[in-house]
Amino acid sequence: MLLKPEQRQKIDGGNDREFYNTPRFVTHVDAGFIDRLTNLYRERLTPNTQIFDMMSSWVSHLPDDMVFTEIQGHGLNEEELAKNPRFNSYFVQNLNQDLQLPLADESFDAVLNTVSVQYLQYPEAIFAEIYRILKPDGTAIFSFSNRMFYNKAIEAWRDGSESDRVELVKGYFQSVKGFSPPEAIVYVSQVPDFLRLIGMPGGDPFYAVIARKIG
Repeated sequence: MLLKPEQRQKIDGGNDREFYNTPRFVTHVDAGFIDRLTNLYRERLTPNTQIFDMMSSWVSHLPDDMVFTEIQGHGLNEEELAKNPRFNSYFVQNLNQDLQLPLADESFDAVLNTVSVQYLQYPEAIFAEIYRILKPDGTAIFSFSNRMFYNKAIEAWRDGSESDRVELVKGYFQSVKGFSPPEAIVYVSQVPDFLRLIGMPGGDPFYAVIARKIG
């Protein structure tokens, strides 16, 4: 296994469903991050395909001008998921307790995960599920910044540097035979700290790790 037992631990070991019981209709990253993510989706996703947006919420940051055949959502708060205008359907599931997705083999062209990978305690199992549900040549895009609910992120994430976290997500893909060598996209903010702290757009670093199903 990629992670040791202690690296999977969270400061708050309570049930994740209870932590996310109250909806949070906010964005957890700044406008600069969101613009980069939307542009990445425009470049890497294909219209009229089937998308699975996992560990999602009330917004998916997909380009408004792109139409998809189906967008299936997943998360931990039903109120948030119900507000997402892009979802054709959605389901609620705690992936740290139930590690198997209720989705058919090879049913999606792309799997997306935005600023949530840090909460997975058994990423090897979940990435194997992502591989299973992707169609041949399907793409998985995991994006993240330096923000998190600190008490809910796993120890391996909390203790690592930002570059360590990129390598960690690459390792998640590499733990499953059949993914392409993962590609990392990195944008480190040049905005001075004092401007970033008052909310100037472009302050959040942007990271994405991408791989395709080739095996």
